[in-house]
Formats: sequence, C-alpha cells, structure tokens
Amino acid sequence: MGKMKFGAFLAPHHPIGEHPMLQLQRDLDLVEQLDRLGVDEFWCGEHHSTGWEVIASPEMFLAAAAQRSHRIMLGTGVISLPYHHPFNVAQRIVQLDHMSGGRAIFGSGPGALPSDAFTLGIDPMTQRDRQDEALGVIRRLLAGDDRFDYESDWFTLKDAKLQLLPLQENLPFAVASSISPSGMTLAGKHRTGVLSIGSMSTAGLQALPTQWGFAEDSASHHGNQVNRADWRIVMSWHLAETQEKAEQQAGPGLMRWHNDYTVATLQRPGAQAYDTPALAIQEMATGEQSAAVIGTPDDLIIAINKMIALTGGFGTVIGFVHDWANPKDTANSWDLFARYVVPEINGLLDGYRESEAYVKENRAIFERAGAAVVAKIMENDKAAAAMQEQATAQTTMRSPNAPDLSEVVKQQEKPEQA
Repeated sequence: MGKMKFGAFLAPHHPIGEHPMLQLQRDLDLVEQLDRLGVDEFWCGEHHSTGWEVIASPEMFLAAAAQRSHRIMLGTGVISLPYHHPFNVAQRIVQLDHMSGGRAIFGSGPGALPSDAFTLGIDPMTQRDRQDEALGVIRRLLAGDDRFDYESDWFTLKDAKLQLLPLQENLPFAVASSISPSGMTLAGKHRTGVLSIGSMSTAGLQALPTQWGFAEDSASHHGNQVNRADWRIVMSWHLAETQEKAEQQAGPGLMRWHNDYTVATLQRPGAQAYDTPALAIQEMATGEQSAAVIGTPDDLIIAINKMIALTGGFGTVIGFVHDWANPKDTANSWDLFARYVVPEINGLLDGYRESEAYVKENRAIFERAGAAVVAKIMENDKAAAAMQEQATAQTTMRSPNAPDLSEVVKQQEKPEQA
C-alpha cells in the first residue's frame, strides 16, 4: 500500500453558546489552515437537530470552503440519502465538483440522528435500504447513461439524465460505516470507498478487524473489487508539546462533550457522565481500548501504527474535529499533527536521518577537506600569520570544511619547541 493520506472530519460537534455565524466562519478558517498544512481531505456532515451539529448542507459549506482553499479534497461526510431525491443529490455533487475545481468526494449515509428522520417522517427501518437504492441511481446518473425511468415508493424519475457531469472523470465515492456491516456491504456492492466513524468508540474499535471482510465478501458477490487504499478511518486526538499540557487544554472540553452531548442530549445507552476531566481522560484517552489520544505527537504516531496493525491496513487517517480545547490550542494541535505526525508515518524523514548518520559515521572521509584548507593557508605567509590570530578568535558560524585552527597552530609550533 502507498503512503498514508490524512484528513479531517467536521460533524460538527460544537457546544451550544457561540454565535452561529462566527462558529461557521471558524470552521472555514480551519479548512484554510488544513489546506496550508498539506492535509489531503476535509469532510463535513449533514444534520438537522441536537443544537450541536449545525451544518444542514455539506455541499453549501464545502462550496464556501472551496473558495478559501486550493488543493485539499472536499468530502460530504455524509449526505443522508433517504432525506433527498437522488436526482437533486447528483446535481448538487456535480455543481460542487465544478465549483471546487474537481476536488469533490461524494460521501453518503443513511442518516445518523433519529431526531432528523423523525422530523422528516422517515421510518428508521427503511433508511439503509433507501440509501442502497438511491446510491445505485446516483451512480447511474453520474455515469452519464442514456435517459431512464425509475419508480420507487419514495421517489420517481422520468427520462432522467444529468445535463452536466462531474469535472472529475472518476469522482470518488465513499459510504459511512459504523459497527454494523451495512456500510461495508454497500461499499462492496457499489464499488465505493469507506468512511469508518465507528472507530471513535470502544465498540467500534473492537469491530474494526472484521469490518473490511464484509466489503470484500460483498464485492465478490457482486463481481466487484474494493481497495484498502479507499478505506478511511476516523480517529480522535488533541496534541500539545507535553502530555500534561494536552490534558490541561482538552480535559474540560472532553468531559463537556461527553456529558452534555453524548449522555444528556443523545442519551446514548450505557453512557455515563464523568465527574472530573481527569476521569474523562482516564476512561476515554488511556489504555489499549481508548478511542482518543490526548498527548504528544509521539503518542499519536504510536496510536496510528497500532490502528494500521489492528485493521490490516487502510488508506487515510481522518482526524475528528472537536472543541475540546480553545481555538488557539486546537489550531496548534493540527499544526503539531502536520509537522511531526504526518512525516513520521510516511517516512518523509528517513532520508534525513540516513544522511545525518552517514556523515557522523564517516568523518575520516571528510577530513581531507580540512587538510585542503590548511594547505592553501600555509602557501601564503599573510594567511599563515592570520591563522595564528584566528586560532583563538570566537566565531558564530564556521564553514563545514574549516579545520580546528588551534590544533593546526599547535602542530606548527611543535618543531620550534623541539
């Protein structure tokens, strides 16, 4: 498998209290920063309730992000297909691809929040089947097939054909996957990539080793192939220069996110509130089954390598965007990630280290360069006299080839003393 790619996933999960306009502007600022840092992908989701997840249209947000970035790929993470007519979804993705200069990734899911489905009058038992059905239709529309009719119990198409196709010849697809096999099964059936979001929980981590097998089995059944390079796994972290600093910065926010959102708002079965930030960190960010990293870049490097071993290999690490720390410390966390984690995982520093070690271990080879400098100095009486003075002078920066003049002078004085 080639070099690991890296991305960010903005659900978003923003605590209630900040001005919504400024919140969205800050999210766009993050896209700019990630683009500048060389991060490969940025994803944002679609949600319509809870008060914490405030982006209703990922396509609109990503169109704005496209105007403030240059190279980063922009993924819908995800569009909830049962909420929309497939023809409209296909048209919006095509428009996003053109507006972003060919940087769109089409990510889809069945819909994550029961409150959203309830508001729209959608039976949760139908959501995954509707995603499957809509995905097949959208595949057909984006392929530019001849006009076709399609009749469903929840949408109708008559002589349907897109008047504009994506700018990318092969626009990337991805489906969301959690703990159940449904997302992986869809990926195999429809030849898409996968965005695994279940890895943010202990149960999801335990399910990961078997997940890819569902995609391979489904692909084989439908005569398709899937590639681990198209598998994206979401991980959570907050980084600082020291472990203590990271915990101090992120602990209170981690506790609030868990207590106020996961426990109080979502009322996730089995989730219990934490009494202190230290306990939240202990339960969620330490131990073999921890779903988050709060520490230094070295800690995240270890965690990513463990994830690679656990899964058998995948293509992209996606960092979950959160407000555990304040904006300044969060920006620094992403900066540390790009400066230290990315190059270490991809071996970008291996050549530097080999070159450094080679020079250290072969000093004798390069001593001749210093001898050449001395030889030229001794050919000139004035230069030789100046060397006597420079031998005791302090310099801020010496040439790599410069000899130790004090040693040279000592060697020259020995015959006179004899």
